[in-house]
Amino acid sequence: MNVLSGKGLGLSVLSSVLFALMPVYFVWLAPLDGLQVVALRVVWSLPMVLLLVVVLREGKALLATLKRLVREPRLCLAIPAAALLMGIQWWVFVWATMNGEAMAMSLGYFLLPLAIVLTGRVVYGERLRPLQRLAVGCALLGVINEVWVTGALSWVSLLPVVGYPPYFVLRRWMAVDALSGFVLEMCCLLPFALLALHWFSPSLILQQTPWLWALLPGLGLLSAIAFAAMLASSRMLPLSLFGILSYVEPALLVFVALYVLGEQLPEGAIWTYGPIWLAVAWVCLDSARLLRKQLRRAPAAP
Repeated sequence: MNVLSGKGLGLSVLSSVLFALMPVYFVWLAPLDGLQVVALRVVWSLPMVLLLVVVLREGKALLATLKRLVREPRLCLAIPAAALLMGIQWWVFVWATMNGEAMAMSLGYFLLPLAIVLTGRVVYGERLRPLQRLAVGCALLGVINEVWVTGALSWVSLLPVVGYPPYFVLRRWMAVDALSGFVLEMCCLLPFALLALHWFSPSLILQQTPWLWALLPGLGLLSAIAFAAMLASSRMLPLSLFGILSYVEPALLVFVALYVLGEQLPEGAIWTYGPIWLAVAWVCLDSARLLRKQLRRAPAAP
């Protein structure tokens, strides 16, 4: 797929910005533990994504997807599988943020785009343009330096690498629009979220800090918009380009950690983040050039 979607690029950047802001939200919810935050995130994401379906007038698409479940029994297996993969990623993201493993999580998200690019090459036979290959090379240098400095890869780092690529492949195979798929995934996760809230009830914390109630709808809305944008862009863009653009999120997470959460940049980190930011710059340049060529070739409106 050589056609570049400007809308897909915009949605990818939007999702990265929103995901980078989520750790700040998790810190605001700090009296709650990781499992409670994930469960509440699922519970509040479902009504918020349904609200988006209404506002964006995607009800017909959701109804069509429900009809497909009757005609295509394989979807009844694929959707819970996708929900499980996503639920695991939600849990590790929140757990790492709230348990001092943010650096290990960041390393996993630095490795993830390379895994997605490799998946696009192996599964879909996508080829990289010269500037994209240069971007991958720069990013790989940064990742190698990070692995060298940290000395090992923890399970927190590996979970995004091994979990997200099959999730994106599965979502593409399902050919379900972003919002409808997200609604069905939330429906699959909802019973487990309710059980978690029953066993590990946050009611006492919410009674002691009632202002948290005001943050919960925002958590659901932020999650719904971010994941819908990410899933839509993953279908609009070549998987290799989508993978390279995934470097925007961990790069933004660094700025959030430094200037919002007050963390310190480790010594020598410039050799990790410098090449990765250079890779992002190459991708932006390549995408802008390709988009400009497409606009020039587009037929004039009558």
